[in-house]
This record gives sequence, structure tokens and C-alpha cells, in this order.
Amino acid sequence: MREECFLLRNGRTMMMVMKIAPSKSTLIRFNLILFALSFLLYTAFSLSPSSSVYFRSAASFVGCSFRHCTPKVTRGVKMQELIVENQINKIGSQIASNQTKLEAPSFMEEILTRGLGKTKIGMVNMEEADLTQWKRYGETNHIHFDRVSKLFTWHDLFPEWIDEEEDHEVPTCPEIPMPDLERLEKFDLIVVKLPCKYPEEGWRREVLRLQVNLVAANLVAKKGKTDWTWKSKVLFWSKCQPMIEIFRCDDMEKREGNWWLYRPEVVRLQQKVSLPIGSCNLALPLWAPQGIDKVYDLTKIKAETRRPKREAYATVLHSSESYVCGAITLAQSLLKTNTKRDLILLHDDSISITKLRALAAAGWKLRGILRIRNPLAEKDSYNEYNYSKFRLWQSLTDYDKVVFIDADIIVLLNLDLLFHFPQMSATGNDVWIFNSGVMVIEPSNCTFSTIMSLRNDIVSYNGGDQGYLNEIFVWWHRLPRRVNFLKNFWSNTTNERNIKNSLFAAEPPQLYAVHYLGWKPWLCYRDYDCNFDVEQHVYANDAAHARWWKVHDAMDEDLQRFCRLTKKRRTELNWERRRSRRRGSTDFHWRINVTDPRRRRSYLIG
Repeated sequence: MREECFLLRNGRTMMMVMKIAPSKSTLIRFNLILFALSFLLYTAFSLSPSSSVYFRSAASFVGCSFRHCTPKVTRGVKMQELIVENQINKIGSQIASNQTKLEAPSFMEEILTRGLGKTKIGMVNMEEADLTQWKRYGETNHIHFDRVSKLFTWHDLFPEWIDEEEDHEVPTCPEIPMPDLERLEKFDLIVVKLPCKYPEEGWRREVLRLQVNLVAANLVAKKGKTDWTWKSKVLFWSKCQPMIEIFRCDDMEKREGNWWLYRPEVVRLQQKVSLPIGSCNLALPLWAPQGIDKVYDLTKIKAETRRPKREAYATVLHSSESYVCGAITLAQSLLKTNTKRDLILLHDDSISITKLRALAAAGWKLRGILRIRNPLAEKDSYNEYNYSKFRLWQSLTDYDKVVFIDADIIVLLNLDLLFHFPQMSATGNDVWIFNSGVMVIEPSNCTFSTIMSLRNDIVSYNGGDQGYLNEIFVWWHRLPRRVNFLKNFWSNTTNERNIKNSLFAAEPPQLYAVHYLGWKPWLCYRDYDCNFDVEQHVYANDAAHARWWKVHDAMDEDLQRFCRLTKKRRTELNWERRRSRRRGSTDFHWRINVTDPRRRRSYLIG
């Protein structure tokens, strides 16, 4: 280390100071510390909040992390990346700010009813920026509600199975948060921003979408001001149509871009919001007074449904005559329940005049239809024209409500109670879907058009009408399984067979209707269920088989003639019996001596 001496003279004093020169590495460290301090000071000043317009508005467009900033997603549309200059003028920032506002439709003024006081507008699922400009139309009230958890799934609302008869537990539904309606006053108009994840897979079954639709329905039903027709006004903003199960398309009055104006009947919505929020609980307990009747007063429902309205039972025949016998038996079983509703049968030109006369004699009022092809079905496949069932919505608009029943069902108890319930009410099937064998519908040309417009987009899970309708009506109301009791034995246990055998054979009947899956009773010999002759016995049951034949035998002989076997079917039955014997089927149905007289009269009439 170098040392230098300096003599400093101050008067008489002389001082020698020794200065030690720093090393090169020490200087570098010192400079780095100074640079770091300078950088920290610069950063602090640079990132401090500014009074400029940019920092007051940019937060609504950009989300920043420690490393970088990216555009936020607003109203489901990804915004372009913002390139911000050091200086942003006020006009530019106002343009950017306006992009978050929800512009009212051009018809806004004409739909508002001006009274003595201010127009009151309820705003649902809106952002604060959306509310500002709406104040010029009246007094706005932001409706607060807790959003449903993202962990909440559709399966929670629509489970595959519930303990309907409370043998082991009481079915309950999870709670979807709703606003506190008690503190709210009546609204002249309710404005709702609906979420829509289309075209994501499963977008129709988004729980948040259902929640916001139900919030709107509750507000309209309980806090919406009505006109002399008991209708209220609700305005939706969404790229998706409001849920057709809740807000009927018939109630839509105007549409402009993403705006949808509806005037729903308040009474209809009041009924819908009073029902369980999903199939997690029964919409209608059908048991005796000592059973499950805590929610509904069945005496009032019975009194209401005893007065015939514009309501009917209906079934559909198309493409072949194989279900004519089933439809005749269905009509006869319905009439035996003393219903006063009309029985309507829709048919295409595949049904002969002779058989149409028999169907009319059985009790059906006949209406011709053109069948509808499933565009995704293969030519000549079993489901090629099964979308013909959609004609129910188009051809029965002179009825307010229809209970559809498949032609392979017999009715044992009066089903008029079902007319009290809204579209779509049905029994459960698998996972979250309903069975379309018995369903309550509300005919409408508008609904028919909606159903038809999606034929090329919706893929039915089973290739049939049931899978398709479950994509249209994702929110439905569970009816007890006894209303549409399926003849199947999925678990195939002794306990299951004993329980179902007793139900099928019970006198007086304990089931409201039996749905015959697999080979139909009229296509078997009456001596036993021919589903025993096939390898899997999932649909085989002699008690249910005997129940159908009991209804058949009570019919007029002139109608019974239309349940005869074709020669082809008789040959198939005999062949299946022989195959069952060769397999050594241990149920030994192949040993039963067939006494059915149709074994020889192997032809059908007409």
C-alpha cells in the first residue's frame, strides 16, 4: 500500500496527515451500493400513484403482477393489449373508459312506464361502470348476491339417484345464494347481465348461469311490478338466450344485438321458483298424507286439476306400425283412470287407415304430422326419424299443457296431478338427465323453432330424442319414479327383484305407470316375458308382463285383434326360445308350454 505525507501548516501548527488510498475492488463495491440506492429511489418515484387520468382508469383494463402487466378479460371478450405512453390525454382515457360501460338498447325509452315517481330499475350482475349511465332512466338499485362457489357442480343439483321415499335419508338440495328480497321495493324494470360460456363444452350446465337466471326469476316473481295482464318487464344482456326452461321464448318481445326484452307471466315464474332448484329433490311427493307431503298441499292440487282446462295426454307414432297395439292399450289404460283430459295421437302416413280407425276407437283423437329426420342419424337406422316427437310442441298449441306418454307404457293410476307442474317435469334416468317417456310440456311454436334450429349443433348422447331434449331443457323438475316406473333390473339382485315384483303385482296398484323396456309385451307370447329368452335379463319380469296383459284382456276383442303377431315375429320368438334352451338358461322359461292363441294366428290386421 502506498503512503503519502502532506504537511499542513496552520499558523504555528504543522500536522502530518497520512491518507490511505483505497483498493480497486473497494471502489467497485462502493459504486455498486450508490447505484442500487439511486435505482431504488428512481423506482419509488416512478411507480408512485399519479394524478393523471391514466392511473385513474387503466386499472379497469390491465392486471399487473410483479413481473408484467396483461389485459384483463371484460364481458367475456379478450381486450387488445394496451400500449400506454408516458402522457395520455384526457380524451383518450375517456374513450377507453367507455368501453366498459353497458350501452342501453335503443328501445329503452319506449319500454319505461312513466308514473308519478321515479322509474325504479333493479340491476343484476352489473359492474359499477355499467350503472352510471343507467341513472338517467330512473333510480337504479344494484342487487347484491353472493356468487355460487366454483366448486359447485351440476351433478350437485342433478344427482343420478335420490332416496325418493326416504327409506334411509331425506333428500336435500344444496343452497344457491339469492339476494335478500325482503329489503327491496318493487321494480318497474329488472336489467340482468347473464353469463355465457358458449361455445365451451358443457356451457349450458354452468351453475353460475343457472344462478343468475334464478336470481332474475325470483326478482320478477316477487319484486316486479305487473301490468293489467300480470306480466312484468325484464331486460337481459347476453350473447346467449336466457334459459328457455325459466323464461319462455314466447315471452320475448324485442331483441337488439345482445339485448333481450321479456315480459313473462309472474304467476308462471312464481311456481317455478317455488320448486326445488334441481332434481336433488322431488317436485311432487305422491304419497299418502302420512308420507312425504310437507311441501305441497295435495288437496289443493287435486281440486285445481279436477277442473279440465286446455290440457291433454299425447303420444306419437311414426315410421312403422309396430307400436299401434301399445298405443291402443295406453289409451284404454288412461280411460280407466277416469281422466277427463283429451287423448291426442300424432301420426305420420306410415299408419294404415284400418289401424287409425282402431286407434280412434280406443280413445285417441288423431292428428297427422310430417316426421322429422335426425340429421346425424344413419339412413334406415332405428333413430332416423325419432325427432318426430318434437312435433308435440308445434301440433298441440291449442293446449296450454300436455303430458306426453310413450306408447310402450300403461297407466294404472290417475296422472292428472301432473298437469299442475311446468315444463320440463319428468322422472330421472341416468346421471343428470331425465327420461322422456313421461314428461310435462307446454306446446309453443316458438319453442318448436328453438328446438329445430339446433338440430345440426346438438349431439344426442343416445342418438335419440331423449338425449337431444336433455340438451335443450337442462333445468328440469323431478317427478317420482312411480310416475314412470321403468321395467329394468340393473343391479339384478334378489332384493331388487322382490321389491319390484311386489310393486308390479300390487292390488290396488301402487305404481302410476309402468314403462316397458326391451321387448314389448305384445311382441312376446302372453305366457311369459320373452326378455328371458335373450342372454341378458335386464328387462325380464313376469309380474310386469302379466300386468300389461291384464290391461289388454280388459279391452274389447275388436281392439285386441290389433295386437296379433306377425309370422316373422312368431318365427323370431321360436328361434329365441331354442337358443335359450341351448344356452341352458337356468330360469327355464324355455320349458314353459306356450298356450297363447296368437301362436297360430300369426298375422296382423290392416
